[in-house]
Amino acid sequence: MKILTDEEIASRIDTPMFRLLSQTADDMGLDAYIVGGYVRDLMLERPSKDIDVVVVGSPEFLAEAHHGGPGITLAREFSTRLGRGAHLSFFENFGTAQVKWHHSRRVVDADGTAHRERFEEEVEFVGARRESYTRNSRKPIVEDGTLHDDQMRRDFTINAMGICLNSARFGELVDPFDGIRDMEDRLIVTPLDPDVTFSDDPLRMLRCIRFATQLNFRIEEETFEALTRNAERIKIISQERISTELNKILAAPVPSIGFVELQRCGLLQLILPELARLDVVEERNGRKHKNNFYHTLEVLDNVARQSDNLWLRWGALLHDIGKPASKRWDAVMGWTFHNHNFLGKKMIKGIFHRLKLPLDERLHYVEKLVDLHMRPINIADDEVTDSAVRRLLFDAADDIDDLMVLCEADITSKNAQKKKGFLENYRLVRQKLVDLEEKDRIRNFQPPVDGSEIMQVFQIPPGPQVGTLKMALKDAILDGIVPNEHEAALEFIREKARELGLSPVEPVQENPQEM
Repeated sequence: MKILTDEEIASRIDTPMFRLLSQTADDMGLDAYIVGGYVRDLMLERPSKDIDVVVVGSPEFLAEAHHGGPGITLAREFSTRLGRGAHLSFFENFGTAQVKWHHSRRVVDADGTAHRERFEEEVEFVGARRESYTRNSRKPIVEDGTLHDDQMRRDFTINAMGICLNSARFGELVDPFDGIRDMEDRLIVTPLDPDVTFSDDPLRMLRCIRFATQLNFRIEEETFEALTRNAERIKIISQERISTELNKILAAPVPSIGFVELQRCGLLQLILPELARLDVVEERNGRKHKNNFYHTLEVLDNVARQSDNLWLRWGALLHDIGKPASKRWDAVMGWTFHNHNFLGKKMIKGIFHRLKLPLDERLHYVEKLVDLHMRPINIADDEVTDSAVRRLLFDAADDIDDLMVLCEADITSKNAQKKKGFLENYRLVRQKLVDLEEKDRIRNFQPPVDGSEIMQVFQIPPGPQVGTLKMALKDAILDGIVPNEHEAALEFIREKARELGLSPVEPVQENPQEM
């Protein structure tokens, strides 16, 4: 982070778009400020397209009852001045407007080649306002306000900074709550009493943890204590909003930060209790199991270092949620979690449904990862046989590479020698996967003789006999007994059919003399 002077800020926002905004606001007698995420990211030297403009109208302007208020009024004129290609949208219920437009600019590649690239930009406009809330709703009662009123309603000090766009003060930072200082200290702090901030809009509690995770900031002590006191208020927030924040936490570079904070303040128990229940260590006869909550977060971070696939990260987060239900004590083996993968898979749909996550192929993908995540380790524990690897490849299909990423991330043993052994066995599994796929084409395998052909060859109707023959063929190919080829597969079916008392029906040959 670099603390920028007003002159440096002005230099960084000295673009045709911001200059046009400045000129438009001046001509209309309105004060305009960039606020929120764009200002924060400018100071953090992070790229941002999140441009929000707060517009302050004079008392005379407001008294004239301009349609939609100062934000919509400025947006309308700005869109007109942009001309062809600008698209203006109004959101009357919120008193906001959005302007989107396309433009192209000259870009020079590293090799010196110049070309033009097309870009889309957008700006959100809102009139300065103050807000008040009722106890059972996060929908505010809105009134016209000053810039200071508008900054006070912001969630955190780092999001409450503004930059003036008017020409006389172009680039001037307006920071009434010392957001710059909190950014230097890498702190998340509310501008007002955190109990009021979180009680008014409980979604801000998840945003607090999300920003701490994305930016790797700490949550200021009083702010964190307010999270704990107000956690129950999260119940008035829609599941869709909660899931949006969870997805953003999962997408962060080190997502474990967010889930540790969610657990510490009590929010996790309310929004994802299946995960919170992993945070326990039980001991009996001097033997205890590991804390599966912190193990899960270590696996999640391992996956995050390898992939930005959101649903693979969900698979990592939920891969062990079946452990509490499967936990048993065995006097010889100690604590066991047999079939936790199967129990976990059965829990996924309920979690996705409750959180309003997609119930489509993304759900099935996460279910598959949770169900299969123990298979490679069981193969690696034993001799890595062709048959076991073929079956793994058949069941995982196109998701086999993601499954292996999850399984390798799941090796969190602190015993370096043991960890090295597992990873070496996984290397053998990976090599077998490559070799067998090249030789046998098992991924997305479809039997070379299907049910229709079986019914035609033996002149039998659909029924158990067809299913028995299809299953026998599949097992024979996966076990390497029969090559994945049509003629060999059909011959195997004929042999198996004879054992069931079936004989192929030869097709009737037509007499050429009768034609």
